[in-house]
Amino acid sequence: MNPQQIKIMLDLQDAMNTKVNTNWKSQGYEWYRAIWVECAELLDHYGWKWWKKQTPDTEQVALELIDIWHFGLSILLQSGLSLEQATAKIQNELRISTDEKDFRLDLEKFASATLLDKQFHLDLFGRLMSGVNMPFDQLYRGYVGKNVLNFFRQDHGYKDGTYKKHWFDGREDNEHLVEAIQSLDATSASFKDDLYQALVVRYLR
Repeated sequence: MNPQQIKIMLDLQDAMNTKVNTNWKSQGYEWYRAIWVECAELLDHYGWKWWKKQTPDTEQVALELIDIWHFGLSILLQSGLSLEQATAKIQNELRISTDEKDFRLDLEKFASATLLDKQFHLDLFGRLMSGVNMPFDQLYRGYVGKNVLNFFRQDHGYKDGTYKKHWFDGREDNEHLVEAIQSLDATSASFKDDLYQALVVRYLR
């Protein structure tokens, strides 16, 4: 687990929250509520209905976990931890492993703990990642990708309606994002900046 990658994600989350509200840390936003709602959505993608055949959509589950990660980072940043302290906490507590065979039980433990103290439980989140075979690199790429795309949209007219979601070949920006991510070195310290520039080149074609 690369500490530089953790710092990049924390910086990006702070920047995105600041873009929404410059004083976001003092607003008392209920990030925990966003987490448990995402847990319910995630469970729907995984499947829980015993009266019908369901196959876990692990790709969608992974995307929901990345959304939860956004809110979890916000809790850590809002708690008053410095960037270095938050980075160390993630390094020390995020362990991607589980001894639970039923993913849904791990998910319920995570949601329950979140509701109980309104904090982000990195150890329990790591069990969820393990439950769907999600390595840290996938979390990092997915998180940075979504964050950078959100910034890109805002910078190119998303708010005033001038942004074009379908690009030069008729495909949506999300599809271009996936290709751009795959073409870059995610271990580079400049990954997020390289990704933004790759989107610029594709968007202006």
